Amino acid sequence: MKENAIQAATAAAGKKGPSTIQDYIKVMQGEIAKALPSVLTPERFTRITLSALSTNPTLGTCTPKSFLGAMMTAAQLGLEPNTPLGQAYLIPYRNHGVMECQFQLGYKGLIDLAYRSGNVKTIQAEVVHKNDVFEVEYGTNDRLTFKPLLTGERGDAVSVWAMFQTKDGGYGFSVMSMEEVRTHAKKYSKAYSNGPWQNHFEEMAKKTVLKRCLKYAPLSTEFVRQAAADETIKTGLSDDMFSLPDETIIEAEGVEVDEATGEVLSGAENPADATRAQ
Repeated sequence: MKENAIQAATAAAGKKGPSTIQDYIKVMQGEIAKALPSVLTPERFTRITLSALSTNPTLGTCTPKSFLGAMMTAAQLGLEPNTPLGQAYLIPYRNHGVMECQFQLGYKGLIDLAYRSGNVKTIQAEVVHKNDVFEVEYGTNDRLTFKPLLTGERGDAVSVWAMFQTKDGGYGFSVMSMEEVRTHAKKYSKAYSNGPWQNHFEEMAKKTVLKRCLKYAPLSTEFVRQAAADETIKTGLSDDMFSLPDETIIEAEGVEVDEATGEVLSGAENPADATRAQ
């Protein structure tokens, strides 16, 4: 996709140019069709995107370039944004005083991408409640046991765990308390105050722990590049949206970023992580 795709499309149609984001989406239909995998039709993706604009009018106030960047990132990933599937989200975010659209991976979208990498056999993440049985052991015989209470009151959510198992028998798991998840989200999520963190908190909590866990998984370089698109703002258009830089302005000082995953880190690794490769 070339940077002048919009200009070329509007010139071919004999128009002065799009004036609303809805107009831009219609102009970009050809490029959307090229980007999407066969399992997702351009018509369905367009309907989903227009529905997102209708459901959340604030998206319509975002700069068109940032909206198109987030939209095309979702398209190239083959993920449906802002649907009950929870694969991905288009989030209005004030970026250094300008309302722009941020692309955000959902919990189920992250799982989809990991399975597509081809080396993962099992991925799982669960919320632990006070009255569940939950045991974690670290060391040479590290293990994780989770038995949710099936009858009665499970109690408040207290922690989240995530695990993966590769096809050759390797595995890894990570655990975070719910307090740690909230602290991490408030400090490092650029859109914590609105969107899925407010409407789908437990799903986002599981995604947070799963992202930490998957850093230890032997996944493809392509997966790492795709996962790094999470919580990014891009105003350019490319055949490879993942090659474009994140244009979010982070004003906090002393922020450490994981160069492999694009995840903002607080410093030292969480000790509640264990892996075993075979």
